Amino acid sequence: MRSLNYLVRSLAMLLIEVLQTLMLVMALMSWIPQLRQTKLYYMISMVVEPVIDPFRRLLYKIPGMDRFPLDLSFLVAWMVLSMLASML
Repeated sequence: MRSLNYLVRSLAMLLIEVLQTLMLVMALMSWIPQLRQTKLYYMISMVVEPVIDPFRRLLYKIPGMDRFPLDLSFLVAWMVLSMLASML
């Protein structure tokens, strides 16, 4: 039982680390317009957007956030993933 618990925690930590790495790569690629049209960016966004999108929809419900010039959903998703990792 102890080894199963360790395995699940390790896999969860690995998943969080991979998601955060992909989020960082996607953020860096988004600053370069030519890279936003690549297959790599598309593949990364297919993995990352389902994680970020619920936070984006939640933040847009806050009055004025739909006009805010920065998309803070990335930061909120990153913080939630970091909190989940610290709880493991």
